[in-house]
Amino acid sequence: MKITAIKGINDILPDEVGKWQWVESVARRIFANFGFREIRIPILEKTELFARSIGESTDIVEKEMYTFPDRNRQLLTLRPEATASVVRAFVQHQLHLQPAMRKFYTIGPMFRHERPQKGRYRQFHQINVEAFIDDPMIDAEVIYLLLVFLQELNIPDIDLHINSMGCVDCRQPFRIALSEYLAGVSERLCQDCQRRRLTNPLRIFDCKVESCRQLMRDAPVLLDHLCDDCRSNFASVKGHLKSLGVIFTINPHMVRGLDYYTRTTFEALTPHLGAQNAVGGGGRYDGLMKILGGPDLSGTGFAIGMERLLLLLAGKAGGQQHPIRLFVASLGAEAQSRGFQLVQELRFRNLLVEMDYESRSLKAQLRRADKLGATHVIIMGENELAKGVALLREMEVGSQEEVPLDGIVEKLLQKFDLVM
Repeated sequence: MKITAIKGINDILPDEVGKWQWVESVARRIFANFGFREIRIPILEKTELFARSIGESTDIVEKEMYTFPDRNRQLLTLRPEATASVVRAFVQHQLHLQPAMRKFYTIGPMFRHERPQKGRYRQFHQINVEAFIDDPMIDAEVIYLLLVFLQELNIPDIDLHINSMGCVDCRQPFRIALSEYLAGVSERLCQDCQRRRLTNPLRIFDCKVESCRQLMRDAPVLLDHLCDDCRSNFASVKGHLKSLGVIFTINPHMVRGLDYYTRTTFEALTPHLGAQNAVGGGGRYDGLMKILGGPDLSGTGFAIGMERLLLLLAGKAGGQQHPIRLFVASLGAEAQSRGFQLVQELRFRNLLVEMDYESRSLKAQLRRADKLGATHVIIMGENELAKGVALLREMEVGSQEEVPLDGIVEKLLQKFDLVM
């Protein structure tokens, strides 16, 4: 019986990897232009980190985390998201003492035990951006960065939705108003939302059950309960976005799935992903760093799901593997040994070259060279070695010429413009 991968945890095969690398290279280039620096965080963290940051009553903590005890019975968790880990690293290494260390990004896998579906898996990959600066201008910059990145990838029909989640002061009276409304419709809520009504009523806005979505359209919204400071902050964010020419929709029913969000929240939506229509999103988190034992610094950021992003890139150019420029076809043991040496010398000199290791016929080797997209083939057999030459064949036109084996490396590098 063969062993297969775990359901919802997928292999990324060589033909797909090129597009992943391309997306990541675009991210690194764009983020560097905006002053963000890469940070690499552990996949495994103490469970307490996510319970304190994400919120114990969230679906992620209650139902979706991969958690297990180590030998000392300390609970460990495969990270379900990146923000908490970035904040933990920032606090642990006292990066607040270095003024240049305020803007970060990270790229890597996350893990959630949920029902796998198209673009949504148990091991999934995210691109995360985090900035530890307290100003509505940085909220606008982070949103603008997200849109610039998606535009650079030619993602079509992006619709930006923004909202304010308020602060502790204005969220409390809103919770009271929301709880009163939900008490009147509780029997019509789905089973999960009946539980959320008592533990975390804001999560009901994020329910995907259509009957709950209909009920929440008449529910109180946080925008109507913002305190003066939060209202002013949100107005500043909107003003900065308008100054950048960003078009947005104010969506008072939009909430994010994690408890740490405050004030500005946003999502980039597309009609090309079906029901799971968010390609990226994020927002501000004002108290998270203090909760995790650090200074009282605010943060803002976003996450982009790589798998969803790649669904939008299906069939589009980008990230194609480079074709093999040269293929070495050798006939006979002595020629194969000489060809092997030649291949390694050329690779050392940065030429993309491949060879046949299986002693197949010349016809079979030329067929493989063609499949690999080689533009030229070096042919060597007993006759060529006796004459001290190799044949250089141009695949597109079928012409070939003799090239002396003495100095062949420099000759080939010159032909492919690789001589410095």
